[in-house]
Amino acid sequence: MKILVIGGTRFFGIHMVNELIENGHDVTIATRGKTSDEYGDKVKRIIIERTNETSVKEALIGTHYDVVIDKIAYCSNDIRYVMDVVDCDKYIHMSSTSVYEPKHMNTVESDFDGTSKELIWCNRMDFPYEQIKRQAEYALWQKYSDRNWIAVRYPFAIGKDDYTKRLLFYVEHIMKSIPMNIDNLDYQMGFIRSDEAGRFMAFLVDKDVRGAINGSSEGTISIRELIDYVEKKTGSKAILCDEGENAPYNGEPEYSINTDKAQSLGFRFSVLHDWIYELIDYYIQVVG
Repeated sequence: MKILVIGGTRFFGIHMVNELIENGHDVTIATRGKTSDEYGDKVKRIIIERTNETSVKEALIGTHYDVVIDKIAYCSNDIRYVMDVVDCDKYIHMSSTSVYEPKHMNTVESDFDGTSKELIWCNRMDFPYEQIKRQAEYALWQKYSDRNWIAVRYPFAIGKDDYTKRLLFYVEHIMKSIPMNIDNLDYQMGFIRSDEAGRFMAFLVDKDVRGAINGSSEGTISIRELIDYVEKKTGSKAILCDEGENAPYNGEPEYSINTDKAQSLGFRFSVLHDWIYELIDYYIQVVG
């Protein structure tokens, strides 16, 4: 298949592109050309300024793609700039479980209604992250409902290659006795491993599915469980207080992400508890 990937040069986008290449697809990546990649001659490349409507139009018009995977569409205008000009049979949007208002235990795709609220054509800085991601989906549901698209919703993606270093924050603060303020210590939360996040995106290119679809590792874990593990593993003690540095997952509700729809297509996500402690061990080594 002829596939255009908008983005795809860092984090789980790299896993996704590598999977597409391995599966024999003809891959073109569209980026600003400022981030190096290791794909070599296995991909074609075009230059695009994602937030500039004219740049997007000039880069995409006149070429047909079987599938467009848009890794970096954050707001409704990002969606519009591509969808108004691109010629493709399927569009895959990298959405987020942040669209749910709020996430909760056993969150299913229908918990977010993309037709229920007003679509606002907005830019990335116009609203907080959750709101602009919702507006991106509102654009798909309301303006482009007649097109063949998928909105992939992930919780936090984590792995050794996680540039956000959110999980590393907890390990480092525990081992270095840096005070932390955590407001959801016992809440169960879901995650997805970065390599699986990439593989699932690549998996969807030839699947007969439309609309929203969740992806997440099976199971949940609390910050307290993570802290207990690090403390036992290192002999360190977490310092928790209101005056401490605010932790990355503060404000998150207790939730789990239902992946029945993905599983019905034949994709199986890993079990969170089978790999997250190995990842924590890696971060312990990094800090140590």
